[in-house]
Amino acid sequence: MIIFDYKGKGADRFTNISAINKKIKSIENLTETIINLETVNPIEFFGVNNGKLDLLKKKFPLLKILSRGTQIKLSGAPEQIETAKEKIDLILQYLERNGHLSENYFEQILGGDDAEVIDNFVDRNPTDILVFGPNGKTVRARTANQKKMVQAGDRNDILFAIGPAGTGKTYTAVAMAVRALKNKVVKKIILTRPAVEAGENLGFLPGDLKEKIDPYLRPLYDALDDMIPADKLGYYMSTRTIEIAPLAYMRGRTLDNAFIILDEAQNTNDLQLKMFLTRIGASAKAIITGDPTQVDLPKNQRSGLEKATRILKNIDGIAHIELDEEDVVRHRLVKAIIKAYDRDKETEQVHGFHGNNR
Repeated sequence: MIIFDYKGKGADRFTNISAINKKIKSIENLTETIINLETVNPIEFFGVNNGKLDLLKKKFPLLKILSRGTQIKLSGAPEQIETAKEKIDLILQYLERNGHLSENYFEQILGGDDAEVIDNFVDRNPTDILVFGPNGKTVRARTANQKKMVQAGDRNDILFAIGPAGTGKTYTAVAMAVRALKNKVVKKIILTRPAVEAGENLGFLPGDLKEKIDPYLRPLYDALDDMIPADKLGYYMSTRTIEIAPLAYMRGRTLDNAFIILDEAQNTNDLQLKMFLTRIGASAKAIITGDPTQVDLPKNQRSGLEKATRILKNIDGIAHIELDEEDVVRHRLVKAIIKAYDRDKETEQVHGFHGNNR
C-alpha cells in the first residue's frame, strides 16, 4: 500500500492530487521480468567490475536492473522492458556463438537499431542452427537427409540414423543433444559406444579406466569440443551433466530426463542393442547411429543393428533415417571412396564371391 500525506489547500491541493494519481497509475503499470544467463559465462555478460552491466543501465535509465548469480532482473514500464530484452537476447546469441564479447561490441549491440548492425551479430538463418559453438562456429544440419534426421528426432523419442562414414550421423546427433540440453528439454546427455577395436588388436592399454576407454570415445569428445566452450564442457563433465561411457556401463540403469546417443551401433550384438534400448526412461530421447558396412565384431558374432532396424520398423515413436554418399561432409574423396566400395560389393554379389565381408 502506498500512503501519501498531503496537507495543501485549494488549487494547489487538486494539482498535486492529480500528480499523485498519475504517479500511482504509473506504478501500477510497472512490470518485471527475469532473464536467465545459464547458457553463457555471466562474467562475459556483466563484464569486469560490472563494466558491461553499467553500459546496460546507462542505455535504459528508466529501468531498474539488478543482477544475481546467473540471472538479471528488469523492472519498469513494459515497453522499456521489451526493448531491453531484445537487446539482451542479441547479446546472449552472440555470446553463445562466440564465447566472448568486448565492451565495444556490447555497446554497438545496445546502440544499433538498424538492420545492418543487427545482421552483424545475428545469424541470417537462425532457425537452421542447432548449436552456437565457441569461436563463432555455428552447427547446423547441412544436407537434406541431415535435416530430415533433425525433424525425425524432434517428432520421435527413438531414432535410428544409418549411413556410411562421413555423413554427419554422430555430429548431427550430438548437436541435437546439446541443443536439447541448452533448451532445458533434458537434464543430461549420455553418449555411449561399444568398446570395439577397428580390425586391430591394441593389447594392453596403460593408465586408469578412463584413460583405457577414452580412445574409443574420442569422436564424441571431438564433436562436443566444437559445440561447447572448454570451461563449460569441463563443468558439465565434472557434474555428470554430460556423461560419456562405454556401452557395457549402461546395463542395469534407467536413463531418464536424458538425451542418449548410441554411436557405432553396428558393433553391438543383439543382446547389447536390446539392453540399450530397454534402458530408456519415460522422459528420454535416444538416437542410435551406425554404419552396417563397417562391422568390427569378431567373425563369430553378428551385428544386432540390422535386426533391430528390421523388427522395430513400424513402431509409433521410433523413426528411421538413412543417409548416403550425398550426405558426406568430409573430404570430397570420401564420397568417391564410398561409391567405389559399393560398386565392388555389387560386383561380388553378382559373381557370388563374398570374401571376408561380414
